[in-house]
Order: sequence, then C-alpha cells, then structure tokens
Amino acid sequence: MTSPRRAHTPTPPLADSPDPADAGQAAGTDLRPAASLSLRSGGQSWGTERRMALLAAIGTEGSISAAARKVGLSYKAAWDAVDMMNSLSGELLVERVTGGKRGGGAHLTGRARELVAWYQAAQAEHQRFMEALARFGPQGARHLDLLHSMALQTSARNRYEGVIGAIESGRINDRIRLDLGEDACLTATLTHASTERLGLAEGRRALAFLKAQAVRIRPAGAGATDAPGAPAAGHDGTNRWTGRIVHLANDGALTEIGLEIGPNVRITGLADPDIPGEGLAPGAMAMACFQAADVLIGTAD
Repeated sequence: MTSPRRAHTPTPPLADSPDPADAGQAAGTDLRPAASLSLRSGGQSWGTERRMALLAAIGTEGSISAAARKVGLSYKAAWDAVDMMNSLSGELLVERVTGGKRGGGAHLTGRARELVAWYQAAQAEHQRFMEALARFGPQGARHLDLLHSMALQTSARNRYEGVIGAIESGRINDRIRLDLGEDACLTATLTHASTERLGLAEGRRALAFLKAQAVRIRPAGAGATDAPGAPAAGHDGTNRWTGRIVHLANDGALTEIGLEIGPNVRITGLADPDIPGEGLAPGAMAMACFQAADVLIGTAD
C-alpha cells in the first residue's frame, strides 16, 4: 500500500534510505509528493515504515530498548509492534536473547534480515517513482491525497482528515485536537499508549472516524442564527458543532440528519430522542453533539 504525505512530514528514517526532501528546498515550500511503503497481510497493515525502521534498528542496536530510543518509540510501543509483526508474519522476526555478558537483548532472524533488506531496496525504488511524479507539479500531491482518501472504506459515516493541532498528555488518556482546516476542529480522547503507538505529534496529518449513531442532533435553540461553526470539545468531553440541516430522513423509528458545518465539513447523526425535535427541518440551524471518546483516530502510514 502507498501512503501519500507531504514531503516535510517528520517520519523516522530507515537506515540508508534516501531523504525524501533534498537540500535546497525550504521547509514549508516543498510540495513534492512523498510516500512510504507498507506491507499488508489480508486486511491488516503491519509492515509500516516506522515498524520497518524499528526492525532495522534492532538489527544494528541488538536490543529492543535501544532500537526504540533510536526511532523515537517508547519501550512498550516497540514491544507491541514487535509482537504484532511476529504474529502477522507467521514466523519469528525478532528473537529475545537472555543472559550473556550484556545481560541479553534481541536479534533479527534470517527472515527478518531478508525482509529489511528487501524493504529498503523497494523503498528506494519507490522513492524514485515518487520523485518522477514530482515533475507533474504541486497538483500531483493533491491528486494523490484525494485518491488515498477515496480508497479508504469504513463503516463510519463521518470521516475527516486534518492536522493535529494540540495534544494534552495524561497519565492514562490523552486529548487530541484535530484541525479540519478553517471550518472546524474536533477533540478525541485515546490512551497515551495509543498516542505513542500511532506516533501522533502536533503538525502530523491524521484521520478521524465517527459513527452516525454516536452523533446526536438537536435544535440549535433560540438565537442560533450565527454562521455554522465547530469549536473544540468542552471540559465535559463533548464536541458541539453548529450547522445548517441539509439532509433529513425518517424511517418511522429514527431520524437521520445531515448538517453542513462548513464548505468542506459535514456531519451525519440521529435526532436526539431526549430533546423535542421541533425546528429540525431542512435549512434550519441545529447542533451536533458527540463525545470525544467516540472519535477514532488513525494515520495513513
């Protein structure tokens, strides 16, 4: 699978892999398309660039803890990644070594060394392909982004792509603010371990998914004649988006409503059964409410 991204997005480098952003290109003006390769087993992506970089680092460092430090992962996130790769590959890629003068460590199996070498060669060839695409100009990157977004298929009716604007770290859970351009932003809560495993950081592009069943639509109330808007979640963890109703369907039991929050942001949810629905009609203003804990966050690489 190819995961398009802007060339200036920070990603842990592979050993001996080409730098996707050549010297002489100013940060923020380099709009050439860049991408990484990921390996899939059935419907599960397991060999991402970050995980392959971890394998390469284990091979050079001789321990998972040292490799984790080298690629910027926590020890737990690195072990989780190793367990997943060992499981999905169908054979051991990393073996633990106990005892010895240095108190043990980890090493790559022969299969893992072959895989790392193959991946690095394939990544270098793939990078040459992406550099060829750069000759089509900045529009090429935009087309790749669109094609990648269109290829995603999930059961969630609401799917968004944006840039992480802020992370409030906690001992167990983190609050992630995802900026969706000028139209909206949303807040999601996820475990600190998930934040580390996904490599989330401010400025990184990320995806958000939200089922329609998790969204409650209610009348905006008196005086709600302002332009649509979508502030971040309040202290109670509830995202509240105000928009104009552009879709309404009733099957006799449930009422599905679509709101236009901005030119590029819409949300679909269900009429709140606990609040009278008078005023919920096409063209009227309404409010969409959803919990930060109901938002799923993902990355494209």
